[in-house]
Amino acid sequence: MSTTQPVARTAAAPPLRVRDQAREAAALIAFSAATACGLALALLLLTHLGSQG
Repeated sequence: MSTTQPVARTAAAPPLRVRDQAREAAALIAFSAATACGLALALLLLTHLGSQG
């Protein structure tokens, strides 16, 4: 069970707009895709180097 309290938005802060949420989602998707491709390439390189020696 977590003892941390969720961070609540203050009353003065306006709620996120849909376009802001979409921008954040697109950034997360791009980051995830880049990370997955980088890890896949690293594993491919490791297996290629391992099969040569």
